[in-house]
Amino acid sequence: LFLATLTYDTLRFEYEDFPETKEPVWILGRKYSVFTEKEEILLDVTSRLWFTYRKNFPAIGGTGPTSDTGWGCMLRCGQMIFAQALVCRHLGREWRWIKGKRQMDNYFNVLNAFIDKKDSYYSIHQIAQMGVGEGKSIGQWYGPNTVAQVLKKLATFDTWSSLAVHIAMDNTVVMEEIRRLCQSNFPCAGAAACPAVESDVLYNGYPEEAGVRDRLSLWKPLVLLIPLRLGLTEINEAYIETLKHCFMMPQSLGVIGGKPNSAHYFIGYVGEELIYLDPHTTQPAVEPNDSGCLPDESFHCQHPPCRMSIAELDPSIAVGFFCNTEEDFNDWCQQIKKLSLVRGALPMFELVERQPSHFSNPDVLNLTPDSSDADRLERFFDSEDEDFEILSL
Repeated sequence: LFLATLTYDTLRFEYEDFPETKEPVWILGRKYSVFTEKEEILLDVTSRLWFTYRKNFPAIGGTGPTSDTGWGCMLRCGQMIFAQALVCRHLGREWRWIKGKRQMDNYFNVLNAFIDKKDSYYSIHQIAQMGVGEGKSIGQWYGPNTVAQVLKKLATFDTWSSLAVHIAMDNTVVMEEIRRLCQSNFPCAGAAACPAVESDVLYNGYPEEAGVRDRLSLWKPLVLLIPLRLGLTEINEAYIETLKHCFMMPQSLGVIGGKPNSAHYFIGYVGEELIYLDPHTTQPAVEPNDSGCLPDESFHCQHPPCRMSIAELDPSIAVGFFCNTEEDFNDWCQQIKKLSLVRGALPMFELVERQPSHFSNPDVLNLTPDSSDADRLERFFDSEDEDFEILSL
């Protein structure tokens, strides 16, 4: 009992460390007051899925690494931003994780999609091996754009979530392209390559008819990832207001970014500080227990979140948004357009209705939505982040 009290008091003591400020705290599109909603802020942060380095997991590729310490931080950040999309998709933004409370099946289905084993949709094993096709050897560090491209490819196998993943290249979001992708009802490109498994496994516990109904709906839920370079060696301060606004949008999935060995998942801000989850802790890999239940406490950060000055942010980032419905997407477009009118806020990317003529050759437009991005990727991203077009004043 003494230990429990001590831990709780320590938590409370550390949590008081959160700045006593009149400035609102923004977490993934939700606004909080430090003075009246401290518990709610902490609960919201703790409810995000937190992925860190792990050790003693099955060897990647059968003979590869059994730990990702030192190289997997950006892969873990990619998992976190994508897990937030799956939480919004299957549980809703209002869902909260409470220690010791029994969670619904869909929560464990989401968590299982990221567990460190080869057959989880978005496991470190899948990301590392899929990255080989992007020119990254296993154990090599990824940039934000590489992890985004890999997650897009892996999502085609996740028929349960049935997501449309779009990566906006060249600092340009083309609305027509996204609508075509989200309104397409073709089976997922990866379906033929999916292993022959029982349908209940394929849907990860999701009722089969519901999965079919979702796939036939008129809009596939959209995960929009925008890789950006906001300066040469440090962030251009003209982008700071725009970046803050991204965390204020209800569609926000946050931001992944960082330099080698210091990638973080940014989930909000207060004042001039970013709030983030840090993957740089090594925990033992988790296995289901004897009853088949997965111990999940280590997937939730139960201490106050880390903070850093926005000015210290590495300029190479990827910003994420989730639009569950077409209305969500239209609303997001309106907010981005309004943002371009805010004084002192330089747009981080351009929002256009149609493909600009300089963007790519016309044949790309005739490809299926799933392959057009991949084809443009080959042209734009033959190497890592240094090839970004630098946005300038």
